[in-house]
Amino acid sequence: MSATPRDIAPEIAHRAVEWWLDLGSGAITPAQRAALDAWRAEHADHERAWQHIQTVSQRFQSLGQAPSAHAARAALTRGVSRSRRSTVKALAALFFVGGATWSARHRSAWPGWTADMHTTTGEIRTYALEDGTALTLNTSSSVDLRFTAHERRIVLRRGEIMVVTGHRDGANLRPFVVQTAQGTATPLGTHFSVRERQDDTQLAVFEGAVRIVPDDAPLAARTLRAGESARFTRQAIRGIESIENEAAAWTQGMLVANDMRLGDFLVELARYREGVVRCDPRAASLRVSGTYLLADTDRVLDTLSHALPLRVDYLTRYWVTVSPART
Repeated sequence: MSATPRDIAPEIAHRAVEWWLDLGSGAITPAQRAALDAWRAEHADHERAWQHIQTVSQRFQSLGQAPSAHAARAALTRGVSRSRRSTVKALAALFFVGGATWSARHRSAWPGWTADMHTTTGEIRTYALEDGTALTLNTSSSVDLRFTAHERRIVLRRGEIMVVTGHRDGANLRPFVVQTAQGTATPLGTHFSVRERQDDTQLAVFEGAVRIVPDDAPLAARTLRAGESARFTRQAIRGIESIENEAAAWTQGMLVANDMRLGDFLVELARYREGVVRCDPRAASLRVSGTYLLADTDRVLDTLSHALPLRVDYLTRYWVTVSPART
């Protein structure tokens, strides 16, 4: 029986999580087990909620990252969580909102693991291609290479890449093309980045020039020059903007913020760590500046909590909430 989390009442989701915590404690009594069975049989939504928790937990388990009821109860005992009630609410959000998003995120990553080149979450890696091109893949990225005697094509399947085109052994005689879900980018001897987003592709040119051709609107093609960036869809190229100074910092393993909204900063940081990073809306408008090393996202979060009036709560390693500090 499959569960649809969006139409399960919050009180039922919370009660299902409470049962999950009790069952995972290893100390549930026969009477409690009977009460759980009775609760599941009491209403179809009870069983659906319970089955949904089991399904999401199994998905996490298949990734070696299952949330642990035992660990959650231990955190309560140590006082790490504020209360059982807040823990139940956070776990309900994980299972019925964040869990679905997280598992979907990993399912979307699986095709990338079959690509010619790919990186995992938090990994940044540079490849030297046969033509002398330097290709750097950002976190959770994947590409296929289609190099022939007539063309050099990189298919960006997921994530973000930085390209410094090479010209070894007359390679410049073969056109170089980056293909995305929205269109193609053809450089004219250059240094540029391409990032796949949910609804569009972002291109930034650091040296030389790149011609963008949307798949469904070839007449809308534009050429970007060094220092320019733009987003494009299959139908159009959006406004051209100047590149920010920190646009290439990720290739050096850094996240540079210049008066960035905390909410936006945490969205970027979350790309480099497993799980969910949640920003309390009350803190989202705080401003962040500085240079942060992406190799240690826990340290970045700790630094934020000391630099700004924030608190960082870990329900588990994979569920982090950033909220205003207590006053």
